[in-house]
This record gives sequence, C-alpha cells and structure tokens, in this order.
Amino acid sequence: MSRHNSGHGRGGDSPGDGGGRCGGGGGGPPVAASTTFPAAHVQVVGVRRSGYGCSDRPISVSSNFFNVTPPKKDIHHYDAISFKMSLPARLRMDLINHLMCVQAVDVFTPPAVYDGGKNIFAPRELPFGSDGTRNFNVSLPGDVNRGNTGRNTGGYGQRVYKVRLTKVATINPEVLKRFIMGQQSYDSTVTTALTALNVVIRMEPKTRYPFSARSFFTDREVRDIGSGIVLWRGYFQSIRPAIGRLLVKIDTSTCAMYKGGPLIDLCLDFLGRPGQPQFLSPQGGMSEGERMGLQRFIAGLRVIPKCTAQRMPKICIVKELSSAGASSLSFTLRDGVTTTVAQYFYDILGRPLTYPDNICVRVGAGALIPVEICAVPEGQIMRKQVPPEKTKDVLDFAMKKPHERLACITDGLAVFAYEQSPYVRGFGMHVDGTAGPINLPARILPPPKLRYGQGGPQTVVTPSNGSWNMIDKRFFRPATIDRWIVVIYECQKHFNQQAAQDMITRFVQRCRDFGMRVNDTNPMVTWQHSQGRIVDQLRHASSECYRKTQQRPSLVVVVLPNNPSDIYTAVKHFGDVTAGVATQCMQSSKCYREKTHYYTNVCLKVNVKLGGINTILDPQSVSILTDPRNPTIVMGAHVTHPALAPKGCPSFAALVGNVDSGAVQYIATCRVQTARMEIIEDLGEMAQHILDMYMNYRRNSENTSNIAPTRLIYFRSGVSEGQFEVVLEYEACRRLNVNPKITMIVVNKHHHVRLSTTDPEDADRSGNCPAGTVVDQVIAHPAKFDWYLISHDGLLGASRPAHYNDPSIVSSFCSPRNFHRADDLQSISFALYADIVCNRARNHYDPQGMINLSVTTSHTATTGAEIAPETYRHNFKPLHSNMATLMYFS
Repeated sequence: MSRHNSGHGRGGDSPGDGGGRCGGGGGGPPVAASTTFPAAHVQVVGVRRSGYGCSDRPISVSSNFFNVTPPKKDIHHYDAISFKMSLPARLRMDLINHLMCVQAVDVFTPPAVYDGGKNIFAPRELPFGSDGTRNFNVSLPGDVNRGNTGRNTGGYGQRVYKVRLTKVATINPEVLKRFIMGQQSYDSTVTTALTALNVVIRMEPKTRYPFSARSFFTDREVRDIGSGIVLWRGYFQSIRPAIGRLLVKIDTSTCAMYKGGPLIDLCLDFLGRPGQPQFLSPQGGMSEGERMGLQRFIAGLRVIPKCTAQRMPKICIVKELSSAGASSLSFTLRDGVTTTVAQYFYDILGRPLTYPDNICVRVGAGALIPVEICAVPEGQIMRKQVPPEKTKDVLDFAMKKPHERLACITDGLAVFAYEQSPYVRGFGMHVDGTAGPINLPARILPPPKLRYGQGGPQTVVTPSNGSWNMIDKRFFRPATIDRWIVVIYECQKHFNQQAAQDMITRFVQRCRDFGMRVNDTNPMVTWQHSQGRIVDQLRHASSECYRKTQQRPSLVVVVLPNNPSDIYTAVKHFGDVTAGVATQCMQSSKCYREKTHYYTNVCLKVNVKLGGINTILDPQSVSILTDPRNPTIVMGAHVTHPALAPKGCPSFAALVGNVDSGAVQYIATCRVQTARMEIIEDLGEMAQHILDMYMNYRRNSENTSNIAPTRLIYFRSGVSEGQFEVVLEYEACRRLNVNPKITMIVVNKHHHVRLSTTDPEDADRSGNCPAGTVVDQVIAHPAKFDWYLISHDGLLGASRPAHYNDPSIVSSFCSPRNFHRADDLQSISFALYADIVCNRARNHYDPQGMINLSVTTSHTATTGAEIAPETYRHNFKPLHSNMATLMYFS
C-alpha cells in the first residue's frame, strides 16, 4: 500500500473557493485565528494563500515559536571580509570578536554581528569614510582555547591577520513588516533582512559555546555513550516570517563531542580497552585495522601537548597515527644528531615516557608527539557519522516527549539570555520569552477507510489515532509463495535447526492467516558464514534449490545476526540487481518465541514484494484520487547526498509513482547524478518511465481503455525545482501523447517545528498531537499556501510534522477556484517511498567491487583515493527486470 502521509483522505471534489477564515478552539487557551491574506500585487512563487482550512475537529496546540519585535532602525550590511588564507569557523569568529570587543571598540559600539563567513551587520553606520571601506590588522593573544590551527598559525607567537570591511547596503526593517503583513513580495531585501536578524540572535551564543550551523551546545546536560563520544544538549534558533508576525523558532538539538581529557584515555575508550594503556603499542596487541579505525576517528582532532618545548605549538591538529612506538621512531635534530621520539621527550620532560612503546600522533607539518602527553580540550564537535551501534544511545538522549521538549526549550531561554545580549539590545530587537511558546489553532482531519480482502471478519477499517492492526483481516490481494529458501547467517550454535523450523512454522502460519498461499512448507535451509562472498553464497543456494526441485525460488528469506548492515547490502544487491528475486531479511533475535507482531510485519513486506496488495483505500474516502473519470497518478521524488561518503561520491535521485487506479501499487526508478546537485537531472526520462508503466498496467492489468492520466500530483521532498514545468509537462508527458493537469507540492521534514496539544485530553497515547493534526495558520508563510501535518501516531519522543510547502500549480488542477479547497488538498497529502529508494542506492553496487557505500564503512570514510564520478555511474547496476513492476523497496 502507499504510505499516505496521514493515512488521511477526504471525499468529494466539488468546487471551492480555497477555504474560509476559520479559527481555533479546543481545550487550550483562546487562540486568535489568522485572517491576513497577501495583497493582489504581491508576487508568489507557486500558489497564493487564498484561504484556510475549516472542516474537521478544531483543537489548540502549542508550538516552539516565540514572538519577536523586529528593529525599527536601519541595519548596515558589510561584506568582503578578506583573510589571506582559509581559516576554521571558530578562529574567524574569534578574530572578528577580538576586533570588535578589544582592538577597535570605538568603531564597533554598539557591537556589530558576524555570521562566520563574509557578512557583518551593524546597528549603526561604521565610520569608514566616503568609500565605505577600512582595513584592520588583527592578532589574537595566545589563548589555547581559541581554535588555533597549528598549520595556519604555527603556534609560535602572535600572527597578524588582515581584515577588510566594505559597506554593501543599508537594510530598512520596514520591508519585513510589509512582508509579514502580505504587502511585500519576497525578494533579496527580505532575504538579507532575515539573514541579519538571524545573525543577531546567534552572535552571543556563538562567542561562548561550541556551535555548528544554526545550533550551539552547552555542557549543562551531557551523556557519555562510550567509544570516546560524549553527547551534549544544544539549542537551535531561527527567525521565521509568519502570518502577520515575526517569530523565533527554538528547538533542542544534540551533538556528538569528543570526550575531553587525556588523549590516551580517549583512544582506549574508542578501542574498547579502558585502563589498558599498553594496548596502544604494536607489541601490546593493537591490530593494523584497529589502528586505522582509531586514526580515522581522531583525524582532525585538536590536542594540547602537555610540555613546554620552545618550538612546540600550543594546540595541534591530529593528522594521523604512527605505525610504530615512540621508542622506535627516530629523526634528526637541527644540529645533525639523530634521536628517537622517546629520547627527545625525555630530554624535554626531564623524565622517561610512561609508555615509550605506544604510538604517536603526527600533527601540523609532520611533528610526532606521544599520545600519553596530549590532552583533548572539551567541547570539540565530532564531525563524523556516529557508529551504527551508538545510534540507539543518541536517540535515547535526544528524544523527549512533546511537553518535556517544550519545557526544555522554555528553560533554555535562560541560556539564550536575549534581554542581556548586547547584540540583541544593540539592534533594538525584543524576544517575548516570558509569555512562553505561542498557541495556535489546529484541526484533526478524519482518516480514510481501508478495504481488506474478503473472507476475514473485517473488510472495511477506519484507522484510530493514525494506526490499525491486522487482527481479523486478510490481504486485499494475497500473493502466492511457490518455492522459497532460508539462508541463515547467524551461527548454528545460536540459531539451530529447531529455531529455524520454529521460524518457518510461524511464518507460514502467519502468511496463511492473511490469505497467502504457501505451496512449499518445507523450504531448503542452509547456514552460511558471514565473512564469505554473500552474493555467491545466495546464488549457490538458489542453484541448489533448482537442482533439487527443478524450480527457482521466488523468495529468499535471510536470517541475520546483530549489526548485519554489510550482509544486508549484499543480500539486496543479489535480489534486486543480480537475480531478480524477492528477498526478506529477518533478525535472528526477533525470530525466537511467539512474536506475532513481528511476523505480521514480515508478511506485510513479503506480500507486496511478490506482487500482492495488502489493502486499498476506500474509493468513497478519497474520490479525488480514485475517480474513474479522472485517472490520477501520484509521483514522489527525492535526492539524497550521502553523508561522509568517499571522495567523489555522487548524489542519487529516485522517482516513485503508482501504476494502478487506486494509488496503492508503486514502482520506482533510481539514478546517479552530479554530486550535491539538488535538481533531478534525468527527471524527464524517469517520469516518462513511470508514466509508461502506469499506462501499460492500466491497459493490461485493469483492462481499461482510459489509460492516460488526467491528473498528476508530484510530491518533491526538500526543495522546489525550477525545471519541473518544462521537463515534466513538455518532455515527458507530450512524448507519450498525454497532457495531465499537474500539481507540484514540496514536502519537507528537515525542519525544527514541534507541536504539542494544550489540552492533554487531545493528545494521543504518546503525548503527541493525534495523527491527522494539521496547522495552516499563525506559523505558516505570510503569502504562500503551506501547512504542517502530523501524519502518524507518535511512538517515541516528539512527532515531527511534515511541511507541505508551495504547491506550484503547473496547470489548473489545483487552482482553488477550479478544483478544491484548502481542506481537500491537505487531506490527500502523501509521503511516498522515494527517500527509501534513494537510501537503497548503495545496493546497486557490487559489494565485492571497488565502490563500497555500506553503512559500516561510510561513517569512517574520511581518507582514501578519490573515485571519478564516471566510475560511480558505470558501476551503478540497473534494477533487474523482474523487479521493475514490484514494490521491492518495501
């Protein structure tokens, strides 16, 4: 089935005027409804807001926004801050802060603010003369906490940095007032004004705490999760324009830091050898693989040598680890004498090293320093992916229930200290934190009804709180398993023959409970070693099945051990790319005993992978999608940029779309594209493929002559694409002689908006807003048609709503006066599978080949030779033809 983003749908396609001006109510305090609409002359990219949703049950919710009073006086923008070299963000911040607060206080009073890049904003015009330019020479005192980079400063005395400031523009804050009131189009002046205010509120914490992008982190709440990693609680803040008001959005955030203290302790924690310092020597048992893993972990780390050598930098950057111990490493001094690293530091320290056989860190221009005399300053952000085995620890620390999260945010206002900030006060801004988070009206959309197969006690189901179960239900179209095999990668000692038989029995029984036919109740079972060539093992098992039964398996069930990511990637490469057979992975620890819920979830996946249909949407609930007179195709697109991937790694784009008239059966296509490219380069060909498959299915499987779609709803995650209209409507659709009416909706979940019910009685069992909660007032965009929707019931922590933003109407389908109201468009919101397909892109590469994008290697892939982009494209294997019409990605 499709992943309906609320599992919500609304019937009816009667014309509407875009909704009325309805307000909130419910259990919370009185909430003012939005009534502001953009003026006729305001230019909007996409659809102008012409109304608000009115139908369904109103409630009141709190959000993590606070009212802001913008400046009244002009803001002066300065640019072209010229450093002679590339410097770390922390050092740039320290230099400008020293310039403003120490070196040139008379020039920068009241103080200006700096974004860490090339922009400075001042609350008054700086005395730079008629040309608006002034040069400064800035040097920092020898403070070890200032982010000094051994390479750039050498660590020897004070270095002088040349800084040049040039006046760029004067910003009138009146443009913001006009914009939020719907009287001003969004343009570069509005963008710059918002940027300036964001820099103002972030300046104070950036000078006092470790920061990353728009968040900063404090040691008020920390947790040591082992492996040399400590989690710090932090805060995100961003100025946002809203309907008739300016807001600051504040949220909690989490950052992984290197554990401060002796470097030797950090290394031993990472290796899982605390209290065993001798292990850090080649003779102590540390393998080459462990040394390389540790090197990748600490590369780029700032350390402080605990010695007073005249030429020793005060802060050093770790480049790599030596392969030999300090007593075995020798070098030549300036006077021509050859000595070992251990002897050199004996002369400096006046005592022998405690562990002379331990390895050293290579820093700066190549100097070697014993690990035991280095210390790690607190508060260093670990800019590497957290190891997969630590993900649960991070989630446990980061997750808070909605009301706890809002309370933490409110308490964090003391850390922001807006009223005491010289920057906020200097610009004449005011953040109203005393009133607490703002309340706003919301609505709960009704869910659609779901239809299941005949033969079960329940054939029509209405989800409750965004969820439902499979009790007393049968699949709408159950699949058949003719021949299948079981391949087990857990050792036979932990998962024996009896455990395998019990798993088979429970799986077969659950399949039959849901109406699936299993013709083979005694599948071939084999145990394999996880260190072997997985694809070859699976190919051999399939061949052995054919040799014994004269049938190739239509399903391969693989039982995995803990932390099986590399095995999983190889399994999916075999099934999706090499052999074209459905594969289902199961965790050995979850196969024991009677776990009905687990086997239910497995059956839900297996059925659709084999071409079955689990459930369909009741046509009366979502007639907008199922109207036979207006066939509708729904597409979803996503682009992913692999984090911390090897050098030269490209981005991946995916497009999914339904092929049936009920919008429940989906196919997918995935492509390699230029690295960091957000626009989908091959969107035309990909859309043409989906449209072609849609019409073939309608013709051959549904036996209808009305095969061409008359409506196309395109959901795009993350960003709007300027080429959408030209590529999709003209290149793809017209080649196939179809001309659907197209709606594009941008969906984003990478934001920090959080909602919480003001009345506990309105919350779901997890304390979150109930599934179907939609917000399109107060915090929405001043001019564009957008809304926030919580689509599923909450499980852990605070639910994150999806932000449906800027529906770009390519043709008249979603014109408010031509088709449906705000309520209608909100009720058919989807979350499609494109993100899942993108994340599976690594499965298209041979796991035994030269390209490895597996989870366990990517988080440490900080070094290595760059692979040419053409190599990534050439080695990206296409999906097997057997899988092209199936939901293999489920």
